[in-house]
Amino acid sequence: MTLPEGPAAPGSDALPDPPLIEARRLGKVYRLWRSPRSRLLVPIYARLARGLRRCGASRWAASWQRRADGQAPCHVALHPLDMTLRRGEALGVIGANGSGKSTLLQLVAGVLSPSSGEVRTRGRIAALLELGSGFNPELTGRENIAINAAVLGMDAATLAARLPDIIAFADIGPYVDQPVKTYSSGMAVRLAFAVQVHLDPDVLIVDEALAVGDAAFQAKAMAKVDEILRNGAALLFVGHDLNVVKAFCHRAILLDHGRVAMEGLPDEVITEYLYRAHQRTLAAQGYAPRAGALQRVADGFASERMRVVAASINGAPHVPLRCGDEAEVRLALQVAPGVAHPLLIFDVMDARGLQLSGRRIPLPHGEAVEVVVRFRAEFQQGVYRCRLRLLDSADVHQHVVLARHEGHPSFEVVDDSRERFTGLFPMPMAVAVDTPGTR
Repeated sequence: MTLPEGPAAPGSDALPDPPLIEARRLGKVYRLWRSPRSRLLVPIYARLARGLRRCGASRWAASWQRRADGQAPCHVALHPLDMTLRRGEALGVIGANGSGKSTLLQLVAGVLSPSSGEVRTRGRIAALLELGSGFNPELTGRENIAINAAVLGMDAATLAARLPDIIAFADIGPYVDQPVKTYSSGMAVRLAFAVQVHLDPDVLIVDEALAVGDAAFQAKAMAKVDEILRNGAALLFVGHDLNVVKAFCHRAILLDHGRVAMEGLPDEVITEYLYRAHQRTLAAQGYAPRAGALQRVADGFASERMRVVAASINGAPHVPLRCGDEAEVRLALQVAPGVAHPLLIFDVMDARGLQLSGRRIPLPHGEAVEVVVRFRAEFQQGVYRCRLRLLDSADVHQHVVLARHEGHPSFEVVDDSRERFTGLFPMPMAVAVDTPGTR
């Protein structure tokens, strides 16, 4: 159900805006038909069961109902859940494959009808789901832009004004006037993405669509999404790229087999997701005898015999530093003797949890290991923290995470260094400035 945006009621300045997305007991169930004959038999069995129940023959009614259910068992893709999303908020939905993430987005976008509950949306919604699936392959890219824009509610005058921007953003060159059937899959997706993000949406629904195109286009796509959010739109994002969830989202939901397993801050929800994923991996590969069972700890998770015992920076859990000050991180590790290739990955993260740099550090075999990492805190003003991961890693392509600690030690760079460099940290570069005309 889509509701129009209406004027605020008189005297309601103190009240918050109504949610742009509001789901109540929203769920989705599919029937799994065993055969074409089942589609005929199930309604007959169900009617028999209802008739017998009305006649008081509850035992016979239950028997016929079981026959009906056996011919078409139910698969619950999404158990009933409640969800709200307000203007300016960004909500990330994460979970393993088959957990119900895409089902939730399709219900919100109106692509699927719910089996239970309802979802109400307000304002214009741009849904980046299965991009390019609605294009007519016989028409040109330009013609498909016009058709898609009209379907999505963009009037002719607005389209004429924005068409150059859409074409420039898609960056497919002269192919925009060629039939879409001649496009690569990446070109079609880029064109569809360009149309959606130029709608001025109130709600942007994204299902893994930020992974479209090459690296340059992905960077441009993420910058455009960031611009849309700064203009006050709401974001509902589903994806396996946890860095995107950390970068854009204020809240996150973890889905597990169609149920909401956790809702909270992105860092907390991502840690729980990784804990569950690594727990399944360790159980499947039989790591418990070597490293012990996986356990939750205050700043992540660890194995019984593979963990960070103590960590400090300049002798404290958190310290203030000036740009360029020396930082010394001291770690006391417990390393399980049964791990064949113990390795520490030491990362420096920014305040949003995005990795800035790191180092792979091979560890010796031994129950107690001490590691000292020294670096200069040449970072822009802000809060930074260390992420510590203990692995069994034969090489960079094969590894199993046995412990993951986030949040400490941490440090804050207190001075503003924008006069010296821009961004988060300086990059070595040679700069030459000349005035050839004055020679």
